[in-house]
Amino acid sequence: MKTSKIGAIDIGTSKVCSLIAETDGTGLRVLGIGSVPSHGLQKGQVVNIAEARESVRASIRAAEKTAGFRMESALVTMAGRHVSSGNKRGVISITGNRKQTVEQKDVERLLEITRSENIPPEETVLHQIPRYYRVDGQDGVKDPVGMFGYRLDVETHTITASVTSLENLVKCVIGAGVKIDNVVFEPLASAAAVLTEDEKRDGVLLADIGGGSTNITVYKNDSVYYSSVISVAGNQITRDISLGLGLAPELSEEIKVRYGSLVPLPQTEKPKPLIVEGEEIPYEDLFDIINIRTEELLRLVLLQVNNDTGGELDPAGSLPAGIVITGGTGNLPGLAEMAQQVTHMPCRIGYPPRVSGIADSISGPQYAASFGLLLWKLETPEVFYRQKMNNRVFKNSGVLSRLIRLFGKN
Repeated sequence: MKTSKIGAIDIGTSKVCSLIAETDGTGLRVLGIGSVPSHGLQKGQVVNIAEARESVRASIRAAEKTAGFRMESALVTMAGRHVSSGNKRGVISITGNRKQTVEQKDVERLLEITRSENIPPEETVLHQIPRYYRVDGQDGVKDPVGMFGYRLDVETHTITASVTSLENLVKCVIGAGVKIDNVVFEPLASAAAVLTEDEKRDGVLLADIGGGSTNITVYKNDSVYYSSVISVAGNQITRDISLGLGLAPELSEEIKVRYGSLVPLPQTEKPKPLIVEGEEIPYEDLFDIINIRTEELLRLVLLQVNNDTGGELDPAGSLPAGIVITGGTGNLPGLAEMAQQVTHMPCRIGYPPRVSGIADSISGPQYAASFGLLLWKLETPEVFYRQKMNNRVFKNSGVLSRLIRLFGKN
């Protein structure tokens, strides 16, 4: 059976992870992995193109060295507070054919009309995801092509991004010598890796808690209902440790990763102090700092969702599948239990699925988005159609075409 290669680059505030995989169209085999510390990014956005490009380049070269061949092109993640979203509705009349049936060109015309409405010139569409169609008032239609009708409605979840931020991200990747297949909003990639079909149908909130930002997406009735970004994440926990304990940021991150926990302290036995650079640090102080900031972050997630939806989306009441947490902060022991206590919903940590190859080294929640990019490529034809539409939007905005001309020969 014929196989093809897939590239994926997850560009985050804390790390850049590149993957190279082989697929026959049904399954995956991971061949190359390159994960390096990220430089030149803050809260998911590029702030120094030269540094960010070198981080991307180093990650790609490490993946190529493991796989034994070059990464020609890749899907790339994007996040940051500049990303915004909303549910939009559109309607058209079905005309132009004697059978009075919905054709593919009608769907494309409807999506084009809906996509272009109320988009500021400084923004571009990353994703336009049809939630459902309605044909002559019949609700819940997933694919209207071939149906008889006079009127076609759609509700889409549309995700937009700053053109400037997108251009800077694209420059880094193309400048590192790799073509871009598509740019994917990070929590959608993570969702492809860690959410089940039942969770998407019943209603679930995904919180991808990385280093610089917490990326949120909510699924209901098999489709994306809501998504947003909070500029508070794992780095804020590290910063609090640094300030509270008087330690350097690098040492604070190391202590958080090695000793951080949300598991309640024993009542009968006092934990031993940590010895850091020859000084004793009470473990209770580290525990309290991490607990306070993490609980605040979880409450911020709920507050953001409630505020953005005007209370329409009450997580505790309208999301039976609860909350799934992924991203690097998902490695904190006891996080799922704390989240369940704070949100009053069932909670679990989302891990990428196991596949053949060398994927064991990317089994942690911090690699959900990286692995999800590979699965995104294997999604349904509808997703490929949306990717095609997205690429056309990028070309129309001039972002990719200009950058390919500038950097395509690098």
